[in-house]
Amino acid sequence: MRYDRNEVGHLGQEQRANELENVVKNIKSKICQLEDETIAKVCQQQNQVKELQKDQQVSQSKYQQQQEKLQEQEEIIARLQKELCKAGMEEQQRVATQTKMFCRFCKRAPKSLLDQQFLCLIDYYESQINQMKKELRQYKKDEDHVQREVKSKEEFLNLDATPNYRALLMSFQNQLLEAKARNEQLVLENANLKKDLETRPTAQELKLYKQRVKKLEKILKKTIQSSGSGIREGTEEKKEPENTAGADQLQAVSQQYLQVLSNIDSIIRSPRAPPLIYRRSKGPVQNYVKENGQECGFEHLPLTIEMWADQLMALKDLHRSLRKLTLELVPWHTTDPQENRESIRVQDLQFIVDTVLEEIENKEKNSQTPSLPTLYAIISHFQKLFDVNSLNGIYPRMNEVYTKLGELTNAMRNLHELLELDSSVPPTVVVDTVGKLCDIINENVNEQVQQLLGTQDIHSIINKLEEHECFFPPFQALIQDLLRLLEISNLDDILPTVQNLKLAAS
Repeated sequence: MRYDRNEVGHLGQEQRANELENVVKNIKSKICQLEDETIAKVCQQQNQVKELQKDQQVSQSKYQQQQEKLQEQEEIIARLQKELCKAGMEEQQRVATQTKMFCRFCKRAPKSLLDQQFLCLIDYYESQINQMKKELRQYKKDEDHVQREVKSKEEFLNLDATPNYRALLMSFQNQLLEAKARNEQLVLENANLKKDLETRPTAQELKLYKQRVKKLEKILKKTIQSSGSGIREGTEEKKEPENTAGADQLQAVSQQYLQVLSNIDSIIRSPRAPPLIYRRSKGPVQNYVKENGQECGFEHLPLTIEMWADQLMALKDLHRSLRKLTLELVPWHTTDPQENRESIRVQDLQFIVDTVLEEIENKEKNSQTPSLPTLYAIISHFQKLFDVNSLNGIYPRMNEVYTKLGELTNAMRNLHELLELDSSVPPTVVVDTVGKLCDIINENVNEQVQQLLGTQDIHSIINKLEEHECFFPPFQALIQDLLRLLEISNLDDILPTVQNLKLAAS
């Protein structure tokens, strides 16, 4: 009996030792698995580091390229600034030269439009003179160069040598003669330009011409008045023109003015013209008529033209009012890019009215634009659906809904790809598939637990766990005592050490 008990004890110890070996093997396998995972992570991190280094090199190369481009652009900017400064200096010098020459000729500063034209003329002649000076300098350089070449040839060549050298010397002499002829021609042209500039009218002559023009204008006014009174009354005889060129010219000009006034009068009296809606008032024209006691027949022209000008100015106010009406009735209509232009035509006003009428007709036919009550209903419905208390919270909630929708869309797309489902599959199918996968995983876990514990009954599992709780503390104490007695630190060394002791005892 005692032997049987010892044998049963040995069998139990061997079984426990086998279980411990299995536990140790499981621990080793887990350790190996962890080591493999760690090595894989380290390799992945090294690959990421290499990729980052490559990206850094690429970014450095791009940075160097951008630096080179920036340097090139800075050089271009510096060159352009130098050219701009040079052009500014040349422009200042040109303006100073113009003013200096004008003051030299006219003894005053330029003021009127005629003075500006005179400045332009001075600028033109100055540019011609500068161009000639440049050409003269170039010709002088060429001449000096030719002379130096001739001297060098005379030093190194012998005139009594072959005919080739003589021909070369003759060609140089011909070039020198041509250069001298060009210089003489340019000098003559410069002198002619100066003479032409001297023949231009002086400031005193310009003043005399202006005085004569004013006198001619006064005479022209008197002639127009006399000719108008002659046409109106029809009793005075026409004065015979003088036999001078000035009188003929004045008469021709007066006839032209009279023709222009007659054309304007015919246009105003034509059926196409609008009706006259003005009242004759005591203006400067009628006062002049009363004082002189004569009429020219065109007194109504200033009043009519003034009335038309007022009506044209009123078109701007009408256009502005129509624009306001358009914004009130059809605010979604695009504005005209030429809205702020100065000249307003009747066609523009007609276009605005037609646009408003067309929009109103289209709105009556097919009202695609929502009304204000519809918009208010949409906003209130959105507030109810998404729990928005104020109008200020609508836009943040819209952004939040848009963000959540994007996240859900990305999540569903990823689930479709992971589960290898078609993109047209509804979300319910995706949820069912995920549920099936979870059930399969849970079943596998239960099977593994059952296989590990060796039973399927819940009560048996509880009993096993209670037995384990009762067995494990004494077993742990026994193992620690064995490790201490055998003076070892590893569980794998217990069996070899015991076997060695058994062999030594036998």
